[in-house]
Amino acid sequence: MYLNHKNRANKKEKSNNDKLLEKRQQSLEGGGKKKVENQHKKGKLTARERVELLVDENSFVEIDSFVTHQNTKFNLENNKPLGDGVITGHATIAEKQVFVYSQDFTVFGGSLGRAQATKICKVMDLAITTGNPIIGILDSGGARIQEGVASLAGYGDIFFRNTQASGVIPQVSVILGPCAGGAVYSPALTDFVLMNKENSFMFVTGPEVVEAVTGEEISFYDLGGSSVHGSKTGVSHLVGENEEKTLDLARKLLSYLPSNNLNDPPFNPDIVEETDQLLLRELMPEMENEPYDMKRIIETIFDSDSFLELNEDWAKNIIIGFARIQGLTAGIIANQPLFLGGAIDYNAADKASRFIRFCDSFNIPILTFVDVPGFLPGVKQEHEGIIRHGAKLLFAYSEATIPKISVIVRKAYGGAYIVMSSKHLGTDFNLAWPSAEIAVMGAEGACRILYKNKLKEEENPETVLEEFTNEFKEEFANPYQAAELGYVDKVIFPEETRSEIIASLLLLQNKREQSPRRKHGISPV
Repeated sequence: MYLNHKNRANKKEKSNNDKLLEKRQQSLEGGGKKKVENQHKKGKLTARERVELLVDENSFVEIDSFVTHQNTKFNLENNKPLGDGVITGHATIAEKQVFVYSQDFTVFGGSLGRAQATKICKVMDLAITTGNPIIGILDSGGARIQEGVASLAGYGDIFFRNTQASGVIPQVSVILGPCAGGAVYSPALTDFVLMNKENSFMFVTGPEVVEAVTGEEISFYDLGGSSVHGSKTGVSHLVGENEEKTLDLARKLLSYLPSNNLNDPPFNPDIVEETDQLLLRELMPEMENEPYDMKRIIETIFDSDSFLELNEDWAKNIIIGFARIQGLTAGIIANQPLFLGGAIDYNAADKASRFIRFCDSFNIPILTFVDVPGFLPGVKQEHEGIIRHGAKLLFAYSEATIPKISVIVRKAYGGAYIVMSSKHLGTDFNLAWPSAEIAVMGAEGACRILYKNKLKEEENPETVLEEFTNEFKEEFANPYQAAELGYVDKVIFPEETRSEIIASLLLLQNKREQSPRRKHGISPV
């Protein structure tokens, strides 16, 4: 009797174990072998393969792998794949804890239904409460039509959590397939969007709808491909050559970010290679209007190969990105004289102000390199709202309480001088090279206004204008008047920049600044 009971118990245990193994295997299969093959034929990885490439080896812990939808309409009760089109869980990236979700296009085209949304919301909630970054890998046909408003409610729940997580934990979206309709607003709410050149698309309305409504014919790629969002809209911060390289970029980006808003940014003093700082003198041209590449100056000052530029092909007249200096992580903002002479237009103002607010939220110091002739003039700029957009940059710099250091490399004219992290906006240390020109406007333009009547009386007005211009430069187009007034803390040689920045950052590492008590400021968005 005892043996029979024992045998029955063993059979039951074996049956339970077999059932668990069967379900685990089923959850690994996604939409089935044929759909996985179709995914590969398109040059796309599966949701699970993407997660494995993104995170440290054998670190991914999946949750909710047995979740299924509960819809009984349109014969869906007979098609209930485990996981419901998204893989969720936690893992490590370079030993940093992260939460991940990855949409599975082999299951209902990755479309979002109630169950999928609930899974995504669960890992977002866990990420917020544990203080860890969340990375979403998106590859979806959009809302699951068969579920109606329940699908739309799922998007709303995700958007709400994106907003609650903003400024609390880093949020990264990796677009590796279609992302259409309302789905685009979740990545748009996150901190960084990454796309790949091959198969990434983002648009609110697809080509067919556009043609039906406006009569315009356009391809998926030309409407919402990586080149569009990398160079025209600024939606995409980084673009990879393929899926593997895009996921590598996500790993690299994360290495500059703290896990949450209460942590300091990563510090890695182990691999620090310094460039010859005397090269900086050679990089600055002798002629005041001659263009040069500000990126070379940044790359020379900071640790070798540490500069990660964001939005590289959008609003090229301003540079943003992360770099390390003596292993310390910093956010970089710089005018780029190679494009529009480094003048600020409405896109540049948006690009820089958003980056400032991210750095301020996550305790990342901001270093600003200034060579700006002013705001870009023109009817288009005025009509597109350069006043409002420029105000965003003023607001962001003024609101930021993290360490702020600026280096005036050459021009700093007019209102643009004030906007680019001037002392008047609360910057902690303002440095200037001897080549700095701080003035209301360029010397020649100023003299044409100041001596307008006198020049009319001269036989050789251009010769006299040149004399006045040279005198003006001697008196005003230099950093010394600003230094006398305390608006520049120190005039330094270019080769001293790195050591001055390091000393300033070390001094400011325990900076504490209290803003006036309020719910929040009202940014001119």
